[in-house]
Amino acid sequence: MSQILWVDDEIDLLQPYIIYLKGKNYDVTTASNGEDAVDIVQNGQFDIIFLDENMPGMNGLETLQEMKRLRPEIPVVMITKSEEEHIMEQAIGEKIADYLIKPVNPSQILLCLKKHIHQQEIVTEQVQQSYRQEWSDITYLIDTASTIEEWQAIERLLSKWDLELAGLEPEQGGHSGMHSLIEDQRTQANAAFAKWISKNYVSIVESRKTASPKDASMIMSPDVMKHAVFPLLDKGEKVLLCVIDNFRYDQWKMIQPLISEFYSIRTEEQYTSILPTATQYARNAIFSGLLPLQIQEMYPQYWVEEGDEDSKNQYEKELVQTLLDRYRRRESFNYWKVNESDFCERVIHQLKGVQAPLNIVVLNFIDMLSHSRTESKIMRELANDEAAYRSLTLSWFRHSPTYELLRLASERGFTLVLTTDHGTTRVKNAIQIIADKNTNTNIRYKVGKALNCSSKNVMTIDQPKRAGLPCPNVSSSYMFCTGSDFFAYPNQFNYYAQYFRNTFQHGGISLEEMIVPLVTLVPKSH
Repeated sequence: MSQILWVDDEIDLLQPYIIYLKGKNYDVTTASNGEDAVDIVQNGQFDIIFLDENMPGMNGLETLQEMKRLRPEIPVVMITKSEEEHIMEQAIGEKIADYLIKPVNPSQILLCLKKHIHQQEIVTEQVQQSYRQEWSDITYLIDTASTIEEWQAIERLLSKWDLELAGLEPEQGGHSGMHSLIEDQRTQANAAFAKWISKNYVSIVESRKTASPKDASMIMSPDVMKHAVFPLLDKGEKVLLCVIDNFRYDQWKMIQPLISEFYSIRTEEQYTSILPTATQYARNAIFSGLLPLQIQEMYPQYWVEEGDEDSKNQYEKELVQTLLDRYRRRESFNYWKVNESDFCERVIHQLKGVQAPLNIVVLNFIDMLSHSRTESKIMRELANDEAAYRSLTLSWFRHSPTYELLRLASERGFTLVLTTDHGTTRVKNAIQIIADKNTNTNIRYKVGKALNCSSKNVMTIDQPKRAGLPCPNVSSSYMFCTGSDFFAYPNQFNYYAQYFRNTFQHGGISLEEMIVPLVTLVPKSH
């Protein structure tokens, strides 16, 4: 039974309300003055307080201050005859939960109780009921999906329910059967998506050789600049292209409310990251407008092989220039790669005076977050599931210089294109692979000779050139994990299976890694 304290100097006149609330299963304690109310609050347990503003002696605002000092967690609803603005502002400044003007009716009181005491319970019931109703529809979409647009819709729906169910109290559904239900449905979706990719990926890539990007069956990594950036430049807009490494669609939905403070969404799309969903391949494809094999063939000086010790993305700026040159574009551009907050602050300073129409910033924080989570026990505790991982992303954005960077970009009138090179997925199940010593180290994909895996749930590309991928040796092939699997070698298999389990990785095939956000935003101040 919920406990209510009602404070009013005319409390005897409120007996009909009290009888009404008791009939609704509320226990009501009353007080006729502020002094008694403060004593009662100090010694009692209450779910909510109704407080009259105009009382003799200690008035409502003075009583409110004492109550908040003693029990700041209890919501207080101020009830008053006055509609004077300064009184409302004082009450709001003292963090009241609500404000009612006399005369009030029982329905208003009941609505207040549902809003401030039972809201989470009502929301939980509604969210769970809505998801149960939509579950079968999503399952049908998963079973029948045959186009990338349908897979994009599935990722949006799953992310929506991931976020809504994770927002419930743990004991009410956030980590209960409903949480397991959405996890099982995502597992089902990723298994079906992997089969679709295995069947169609090579033919989709091959079709790009005869079709222009605008006629291609899907927007992929090499199309991002041509699809999302060039049209803005053609209209004379100043553009900031912000590429956040390892940025998933659900993470975008987490930070969207903060960005919406100074930007409005013009278009919200998703595009498909190429395979492997790794920075060396996917981000270089974005900036060059080419598939990895084309980069290697046309600009061998800018392609770094898997086995090389050099940074795999040290030529991003040069690749942007090759793209502009091929399309005979004469725009000047700035390029920044941000790994630390101090450098981001320098970018903020430089952005204030830039004149170039195209400005590109690569933010590696989420990539560092996922790697540090793998290596640090503390970070594993802080991000022990998708909900916590999203929460860390939101906290980073809110408190990092990135927030200030995008706010400044809005003030300066930059159209913002926000995207990523690939997402990540939480891996859970180690599968054994045998490969030679020259095979790469990524645990979601392997490229090498004589790859031999114990699992059937992998995708193998035996002719890499057909998929637009370089072939390090004549007999090299690529092998990709699907779902939540990851590769481990027989030597120390159990150690590495335990070490990487429940970490966030990329390189393989999943909705989270491949279906990623591509959002165009315009400043609210312009």
